[in-house]
Amino acid sequence: MHERLYLRSPRTVAAARQFTRDTVQAWGVTDGADDMLLCVSELATNALRYGVPPGRGYLLRLFGFEDATVRIEVHDSGPGFSRITERPHGHGLALVGALSDDWGALARTPGKVVWCEFRRAATRAAAQAAARQSGV
Repeated sequence: MHERLYLRSPRTVAAARQFTRDTVQAWGVTDGADDMLLCVSELATNALRYGVPPGRGYLLRLFGFEDATVRIEVHDSGPGFSRITERPHGHGLALVGALSDDWGALARTPGKVVWCEFRRAATRAAAQAAARQSGV
C-alpha cells in the first residue's frame, strides 16, 4: 500500500495524479493506467468540493494486489456522499463507474472513503510484484 495526504487545495489534484502515475509505473502497471489517473482526478476533485472541510485534507491510498487488482481509495473527513447527477457538471462518479471495474463508498468516522478498483489481466505480474513490495 502506498499513501499520501494532501491539504485542501485545487493544486493537489495534479499532485495526486502524479503520485498515482509514479506508483503504478513503479509497479509495472500499464494496462488501464490512464483510466486510473482520470479516476484519481475525479475522486480527488470530489473530495475537495464536497468532503474536505477548511483546514483539512484528504488521503489517497493505492493498493496493488496479487490477483491483478489495483485499488484506489480517497479518504476525506466531510459529511455526506456525492451522487451521480444529471446536472451539466457532476459526472465524476458516473465516469469512475464507467472506467473502473468496481467502485463504491463507505462511511467512516469522520467522513467517508470513496474507492474504485481495476482488474486487468495484463497487469497480473505487475500487481503481484506490487503486492510483494507493499507487503499485502
